[in-house]
Amino acid sequence: MTSMASQSIRRQLQKIYSKIMARYGPQHWWPAETPFEVIIGAILTQSAAWSNVEKAISNLKYAKALSPEALRQLSQSEVGKLIHPCGYYNVKSVKLKTFAHWLGEHYEDSLDKLFANDIGLLRQQLLSIYGIGEETADSIILYAGNKPVFVIDAYTRRIIDRLGLTSETHSYTAYQMLFSSNLPATSRLFNEYHALLVRLAKDVCRKAPLCQNCCLNNMCVSLLDSKKTTK
Repeated sequence: MTSMASQSIRRQLQKIYSKIMARYGPQHWWPAETPFEVIIGAILTQSAAWSNVEKAISNLKYAKALSPEALRQLSQSEVGKLIHPCGYYNVKSVKLKTFAHWLGEHYEDSLDKLFANDIGLLRQQLLSIYGIGEETADSIILYAGNKPVFVIDAYTRRIIDRLGLTSETHSYTAYQMLFSSNLPATSRLFNEYHALLVRLAKDVCRKAPLCQNCCLNNMCVSLLDSKKTTK
């Protein structure tokens, strides 16, 4: 990629951020009281609406089960009953207990020790745990560990694709590099940018988009192309 092309992408990404921030303001993500709660939420939100994740987390809190030690002491079926509202509770109960056992075995339940690792090693270790893929690992690193890695999810992909910024490979890494290579690598910026993209996707850039209400409609390649085909 040429220097001029890179500068153009940087300007576009900065403009996108400024426009969404002006529309919605700071999002104050991740909604959790502790880093461990962030991790639990990142695992539970897989294929689930956040409102249902909140119900599951409330159940865990009420049962005093929102800690690695407590999760290890509960049976899989007991955890499953508590997290039932978020769906796929049998599988997710295994994921939660697996992480709790792993954290105890490798880091004596200390998230401070876990997050003392550099991003590369931390990501590698998280990806080795059953039930943690790239999006979940990066959510944990960014939102629980406060380390600068950009989270890529279905919402981000949808917006980037419609804006015409998609790479040829369509890989997770390619989407992630679009942001990490063209923006200052700060956890605060990556946190806010990702949260704003999610807000935009849920509000207007839906599967059936409400383009007339979108603050990015004058930048959207997909919208411009659809207008050309209707002429």
